[in-house]
Amino acid sequence: MSSGTSDSSTAGRAPKLFVGGEWVEPDRGYYDVVDPASEEVVGRAPEASRQQVYDAARAAREAFGTWSRTTPEERAAILDRAAALMQRDFVSNAELAQAESGATTGTARGMQVAVGVARFKRYAKGALEPVEQGLPPQISEAGPMGKAGVTGALAVRQPVGVVTCITSYNNPWANPAGKVAPALAMGNTVVVKPAPQDPLSVYRMAAALEEAGVPRGVVNVVSGAAVDVGEAAVDSPDVDMVSFTGSTGVGQRIGEVCGRSLKRQLMELGGKGAAVVLGDADLDSAVAGIGTTYAFYSGQICTAPTRAIVHRSVYDEFVAKLTAYIGFMKVGDPRVQGTIVGPVISGAHRERVESYVELGKKEGATVVAGGERPDLERGFYVAPTLLADCTNDMRVVREEIFGPVVAVVPFDGDEDEAVALANDSDYGLIDYVWSGDVARAFRVARQLRAGGVGVNTIGRNMEAPFGGFKKSGVGRDVGSYALHAYSELQSIVWPG
Repeated sequence: MSSGTSDSSTAGRAPKLFVGGEWVEPDRGYYDVVDPASEEVVGRAPEASRQQVYDAARAAREAFGTWSRTTPEERAAILDRAAALMQRDFVSNAELAQAESGATTGTARGMQVAVGVARFKRYAKGALEPVEQGLPPQISEAGPMGKAGVTGALAVRQPVGVVTCITSYNNPWANPAGKVAPALAMGNTVVVKPAPQDPLSVYRMAAALEEAGVPRGVVNVVSGAAVDVGEAAVDSPDVDMVSFTGSTGVGQRIGEVCGRSLKRQLMELGGKGAAVVLGDADLDSAVAGIGTTYAFYSGQICTAPTRAIVHRSVYDEFVAKLTAYIGFMKVGDPRVQGTIVGPVISGAHRERVESYVELGKKEGATVVAGGERPDLERGFYVAPTLLADCTNDMRVVREEIFGPVVAVVPFDGDEDEAVALANDSDYGLIDYVWSGDVARAFRVARQLRAGGVGVNTIGRNMEAPFGGFKKSGVGRDVGSYALHAYSELQSIVWPG
């Protein structure tokens, strides 16, 4: 490990930008990264200038030619070594992720760092997946274009080029890993712009990649709280593709910029997951699944089942069971054993979530549980909140709150009414169906306008394509689909 890497990965020291294989002093100094649980400063993060972002993209462009021609085995070896190094420092990496994001200990370890490591291992194998597909030969009759003959064809997946990876704050390990690892596996070079709230973990990832032997310029990390840092990472003429996870509003603005120069896009945007609970559902299973909205990142996850659409015949029992379920959820310090609901990411976001709860009251929703700020001296905590008696025209039902809030909408008719309510949304990332009749559940699932549907589960298959319909995104990743997302198709033909 170089001395630069050591300086940038040592606890308590502020990292520098990682540009062109060098740890570079930021032009605009540093800003504080705050622990959402204690409101204390975790560390200092570098604030890049627009020019430094352009420098990072240029370094990635210069490194692309060589890196894209490395063998799959070389790329796989680097990704494998990086995964091992991240695992070596597992405990300290999880502690940093927890301090930055406010995640509980189990989440920071099991869902943040562990998933990040697993994704690097997965795409080390992914680098070895075939990129060529032979196509059936075409037989041509003699004509104006020439003699009769047979033309062979090959479809080849090629790297896109320089990829800007703009990551979300809710998972500072798994989300960047899900972008960087498949992009590198395919032979792309990357500029990573981490979320301003928790960028320090991404610098740890960069340090592991450097120690693993990634060539200079292949991976670049530039952070900043200023808007123009992200803008430069998108509008740089050296960038060929933008991979973004975040809000729909920001995604739309990025898409407009990308459209001007026809940059490739992969967008994983907002969600307002509909959880359809039919009259024959196992309510305990449904409550346990929908209750993860409170436990998982304190509701700060786009795949959360935040919109429960429940048949009137089981509505009262469902609300009672979910209310009781919330009663067992300990809110507090995420480092304390037994805590289930930690803080949200910032004071500003807490106020946003609370404003939605107040709006729900004004719209006529009934606050069955939560609705008041937890009595904790420090930290950005929001009580798990259940809004009942909602209707589909309420903003709390239609808009992404991104916090521990579930809105329940009753319906009286058949499954067609439930489908209509679920589909009456600007979003379509992941929906859910609970029914005791699996065939019925699958029938409903096929009618939902969402990129994914969980049938009697909130679980995911990590080889299945992931992405959204409508305003929930553009493109698909995860598993081999991520390798496809970070590649362009080239056809090669020849006379047989």
